[in-house]
Amino acid sequence: MESVYSQVMTFKKKYPLTITHHRLKKHSEIIEKHLNPGEVVHYAFAAQKNVKAMDFFETCVVAITNERMLIGQKRVVFGYFLSSITPDLYNDMQVVSSLIWGRITIDTVKELIELSNIDKKALPEIETKVSSFMMEAKKKYGKSDSIR
Repeated sequence: MESVYSQVMTFKKKYPLTITHHRLKKHSEIIEKHLNPGEVVHYAFAAQKNVKAMDFFETCVVAITNERMLIGQKRVVFGYFLSSITPDLYNDMQVVSSLIWGRITIDTVKELIELSNIDKKALPEIETKVSSFMMEAKKKYGKSDSIR
């Protein structure tokens, strides 16, 4: 299994205009720390978890697994943040492309998650990966809900 960090670095090489800082390995370790037994990361990328175009200090790693989407951020001094989005909490996604960078807003039942400063060439790939996973996973949730 390819590590989360190596998947993020592959993404960064493919889309070099995505703004991130040097702590990608630490952010990736947060994701790996919280994987459930049997959970596999299918896709990972980096972005800024904010809406401010000039704020480059809130880098996070986003991973799509076979069960959910995880967003990990290692704090500079101690601790970390982890968000987990299961398919039943996912509503929809908005993709915005600007001159150089793009932004993705993921709407969940509980919150809006803003991911910014992404190379605009990466937006179609990210949208396809997230949408494909969520549509397939929601079909499974729908079947389990209809049994009740």
